[in-house]
Amino acid sequence: MARVAWLNKLPGYQRTPYGYEWVLLRRMPKVVVAGTLLPALLSGAARFFMTASNSAELARRLQLFDFVMIGLVVFVWMLALTVVMGCVVVWLMKGPAFVADAYEVSHSDEPKR
Repeated sequence: MARVAWLNKLPGYQRTPYGYEWVLLRRMPKVVVAGTLLPALLSGAARFFMTASNSAELARRLQLFDFVMIGLVVFVWMLALTVVMGCVVVWLMKGPAFVADAYEVSHSDEPKR
């Protein structure tokens, strides 16, 4: 029984050294933690420093501020997720090159008539 090689490494290919993608990947946990804790701390501090003429107005302002901080946290998370996905794609692209088996297309040179 013949051994089937799905992907063969390209002969003579040299791996590209890792670059800025690893620097970004190492920073992402700190960015996510800081991007979560800082708005949470600001939201907590707003309860001590925000003032209004009556309690209903104060509650409205605090709720609006909380919604803005929640939006900021979600924005930071989505930004970090996007950067991580980009870094993973770059990391995969810098890996070893493979040659797959060719797939013959019947009309590769000329379209069918």
